[in-house]
Amino acid sequence: MAVPVIITLLFGQVIGSGMKTTVTDIIITVFGICYIVGFMLFIPLIHSAEHGKFLIWYIFLAAWGTDTFAYFVGVKFGKHKFTKASPKKSIEGSIGGTVGAVIICLIYTLIINGYTDVYITYWYIAIVAFVFSILGQLGDLAASCIKRYAEIKDFSELIPGHGGVLDRIDSILFLGPFAYLLLIYII
Repeated sequence: MAVPVIITLLFGQVIGSGMKTTVTDIIITVFGICYIVGFMLFIPLIHSAEHGKFLIWYIFLAAWGTDTFAYFVGVKFGKHKFTKASPKKSIEGSIGGTVGAVIICLIYTLIINGYTDVYITYWYIAIVAFVFSILGQLGDLAASCIKRYAEIKDFSELIPGHGGVLDRIDSILFLGPFAYLLLIYII
């Protein structure tokens, strides 16, 4: 029910502003709500599932592992530019990030399997971590596309040198729905 109310209010804004607010503004606002809120809703769903307190960490480890390894590999070995959406990213960094995410998730699986009553197969997690890394990078690039469209460098100045909160969680947001599908049924 919230979406129809929000859309009605937004159209009221278009009419009340004498058309200074446009239909494009409404579309962008609704997209932002669906993108952020809709994707983020899957994080608590995973956490509340059976063994969710262990599974939820795969999202963060894959996203952060990808970001960290992509940065260091890209700085050291990056020669081939990846995309105009984010010109500093390299193919080498992207590959390094994916390999790093898989390694980190496999180490985490080793810990889970060794110290809890949960058992997760390594080959499945290797595939899941690979998929998560690719999707996380897509989420990061999607946020870059939004910033390019809006002609802004960062979503806010809240975290100096790192952009806003959305800049820190863009890959995690993208992973939520897919993580729910891939993780919730493995145990």
